[in-house]
Amino acid sequence: MTAAERIHLSPPHLGGNELALVHDAFASNWIAPLGPHVDGFEREMTGIVGVDHALALSSGTAALHLALIALAIQPGDEVWCSTLTFCGSVNPIAYVRATPVFIDCDERTWNCDPALLAEALDRAAATGRLPKAVIVVDLYGQCADWDPIVASCDRHGVALLEDAAESLGSRYRGRSAGSFGRCAILSFNGNKIITTSGGGMLVSRDAALIARARHLATQARDPAPHYQHSAIGYNYRLSNVLAAIGRGQLATLEDRVATRRRTNDRYRALLADCPGIRFMPEESFGDPSSSRANRWLTVITVDPAQHPADRETIRLALEQTNIEARPVWKPMHLQPVFAGCRAIGGAVSERLFARGLCLPSGHALTDDQIVRIAAIVRDPSRGTT
Repeated sequence: MTAAERIHLSPPHLGGNELALVHDAFASNWIAPLGPHVDGFEREMTGIVGVDHALALSSGTAALHLALIALAIQPGDEVWCSTLTFCGSVNPIAYVRATPVFIDCDERTWNCDPALLAEALDRAAATGRLPKAVIVVDLYGQCADWDPIVASCDRHGVALLEDAAESLGSRYRGRSAGSFGRCAILSFNGNKIITTSGGGMLVSRDAALIARARHLATQARDPAPHYQHSAIGYNYRLSNVLAAIGRGQLATLEDRVATRRRTNDRYRALLADCPGIRFMPEESFGDPSSSRANRWLTVITVDPAQHPADRETIRLALEQTNIEARPVWKPMHLQPVFAGCRAIGGAVSERLFARGLCLPSGHALTDDQIVRIAAIVRDPSRGTT
């Protein structure tokens, strides 16, 4: 059997005006960090997300790191975070030497459980041990249930940060992902719905927070004719060339969301009658017309009591035919690096990790490829023959 061309989980896809904008950056000699495309990318993103201020950075992780510093998180402070997420949501807590506490997800959204968070904050307030901040993740493009989460944090005066790294283009009750909390972070890593190769952004309605982060992101240089620094800074800004790519990608965001959603719909149709296969739910929050997930990745769960194989058997069968699939994020409270950190709940995320599988969802995925992938999910023996 001839080896098939590899199908990646979520490869970058260039299909808009990226090259022309990059040529413009070169022609104008704005190839160093900062420049007109950085300014344009920030401006255009504020319009998409619906906030007033944006700061283009080298990664979403850098954005979260600067947010925590700008919020004056100190060593030893507790910062609560969704446990079902990528480590980039949590590592910045360690960068500022704060203490992460992990919160379980709910079955409706796979995101931070609002009721669990509310109960835990009430208990913490009663003992005088409230966290300094809460980081809530929009997982795989599905918005968290923001209204009760915002209400709980506001009631206790706890800063709320939105990790919208995976959810650009999603909406919650008429508001765009990235518009919740004191600030939000976005990611433009190569596997995201839009990419700048590597990059991220911090967005907020708080002008002072963004100004503070902007100062820190450019090595915290003081206003002086010489190089003078009164604080430790970071080299976190996005280059003008990469911002040009981002602007080209951002112009096609709606098309990208529509394509990912069609891919998800196709998988659902092909596997609708497959025993033991269920899809990550898309919660409409009571109004499907004003809420949507971008369906960045199509994610299923596999119940081995009903399906002839478990999640790992299916993943390996896909790999044998050169198809990349991955388990869902391993919960942070199970990660060796965070051993000993407190977790609030955990059973739901642990079950989703044991059964969850992310299927190829790239923008250029063909219908024939989707059909082939679905056939192996249905019958893993097809991947070994």
